[in-house]
Amino acid sequence: MKRGHLRRLDRVWIEDPIYFVTTCAEGRSPIFAHAAAHAILRRHLERMAEVDGWSVGRYVVMPDHVHFFCAPAPNARPLSAAVGAFKSTSSRSIKRETGRDGPIWQREFFDHVLRSRESYDSKWRYVAENPVRAGLAAAPADWPYAGEVVPLEVA
Repeated sequence: MKRGHLRRLDRVWIEDPIYFVTTCAEGRSPIFAHAAAHAILRRHLERMAEVDGWSVGRYVVMPDHVHFFCAPAPNARPLSAAVGAFKSTSSRSIKRETGRDGPIWQREFFDHVLRSRESYDSKWRYVAENPVRAGLAAAPADWPYAGEVVPLEVA
């Protein structure tokens, strides 16, 4: 049975929501954890605010996936459109700037609405520890492929 697109909510009834997004490399290929890919991905995360109306906060780039937190402006495009644009434009840049060929991203992505400051803090601690759990860094601060584009506040 072929799986279709994941269904997305058209609206969220939470004031000032923050979303936690995870998107994976095609075939979970370990293609992202190097300086060139990190710079490309960061640049495209930064432009989501001006192009799509989504401010990106903290993020972690793992070898085969990317986690980031984002919040919509009042005029934001739907999250699925914004993430689709991020994946499309970053794919072109990765191919052009690194010489990589073939698909870059899996078709789908995972998103979760955070409902409180505790939820955001808890989810960030989990994400920041990913490189440590994977044996890639001794401490979260040692992982060079993480950062924050803009601070996001939870109501």
